[in-house]
Amino acid sequence: MKRLAPEKKPVTIRLSMARLRQKMEEKAEPTLRTKKRERFAPGGQSTQMIIGADKTSDDGILHTSARLYGSYHLRRVYYSAFSPIPDSSSSLPLQKPPLMREHRLYQADWLMRFYGFSQPEILAGSSDGMLDLAIDPKLAWALRNRGQFPVDINRANREALLRVPGLGTKVIGKILETRRHRRLRLEDVGRLCQSIVKLRPFIIAEGWSPGGLTDKAGLRNTIVRSCEQLSLF
Repeated sequence: MKRLAPEKKPVTIRLSMARLRQKMEEKAEPTLRTKKRERFAPGGQSTQMIIGADKTSDDGILHTSARLYGSYHLRRVYYSAFSPIPDSSSSLPLQKPPLMREHRLYQADWLMRFYGFSQPEILAGSSDGMLDLAIDPKLAWALRNRGQFPVDINRANREALLRVPGLGTKVIGKILETRRHRRLRLEDVGRLCQSIVKLRPFIIAEGWSPGGLTDKAGLRNTIVRSCEQLSLF
């Protein structure tokens, strides 16, 4: 920050966020006079990080985001890819980072906020601390943690289902509701999802088991090719 944006003071920024958090917590308590909670900054507070202006890894960026969520109760952290401008500082890169990197960071952010992932585990086992641009972070995590799969779609709890690549929160809600009445087959799950390409190696369903597919050596490339083919239609 001192090198790239010397006019900004990190300490001042942190103090401002801390004061706002304190004020929001104070207003959340019922008043003595009306016994009601006052509405103060109902949208919460958020911040934005510029991605690719320095050499910080995705793991480092997510670590900062997790700290901001925990320490200041931020509602959102936004990620924006750095874009070079004419006559900028020579310490800044000449090229902008891939836009997909920004997209992958948003996906990883959602894993922390809505899917029960802790920040360290998202990139645990990664050699360079960077998110895979070819596949989404949950699929990348599943491929590095194949010992936790396959998951039985008819028996697993919600927390285990949230770890399955290709399953979103809405689909999981439908699965939990449907299986109260009957057991789901692979084609049933397929009707709830946009695609079962990512799902097949990681789940057990009525009449379906992936067998050795889960541990197949070239599984990542197989999924990538299948997703590319689907995107053509």
